Amino acid sequence: MSDLAEVKAAARKAAFARRKAAFDAAGGAGAGLLSGVLAGYRGVPLAGYMPIRTEIDPLPAMAEAAAHGPVGVPVIEAEGKPLKFSRWEPDGALRDGPFGAKVPEVDDFFEPEILIVPLVAFDRNGGRLGYGGGFYDRTLELLRGKRATLAIGFAFAAQEAEGLPLEPTDQPLDMVVTEKEVIGF
Repeated sequence: MSDLAEVKAAARKAAFARRKAAFDAAGGAGAGLLSGVLAGYRGVPLAGYMPIRTEIDPLPAMAEAAAHGPVGVPVIEAEGKPLKFSRWEPDGALRDGPFGAKVPEVDDFFEPEILIVPLVAFDRNGGRLGYGGGFYDRTLELLRGKRATLAIGFAFAAQEAEGLPLEPTDQPLDMVVTEKEVIGF
């Protein structure tokens, strides 16, 4: 394992512990500020995610947005590939996808202009530490090569970190929304 890989693994371990404590304390709340941010983009195609384990839950905000325009969730097609996004509806039929996240029963792919991005840790400069697969970095690079694409990190405030181990291929976030504040970059 390289030095950078070891540093990232240690940063992820510490961030997962902070996220679990925040998740346990939150009791499922936390999407209010995200709903407020998304209200300014009514009708713009967006993608969120189906929360797994201790991730903060964007589903209430996604459900509100779905009343005004297309909302999707990520579908992993293969390792090393960008994500695709399939249209999601509140209470729509779902099937098991990779890594424990549900995906729509029937794929209806589209390209979002706003991505609500899950993460392990973030910093105040738009840096994001993900799970290590590079899916969102590849996806944001692809989408941003076609059109302006807004990347909104969604996390508990406790997931903030300083000195994240970042690489040149890491795509920056445009803002982070937590249960406590909206941080723009």
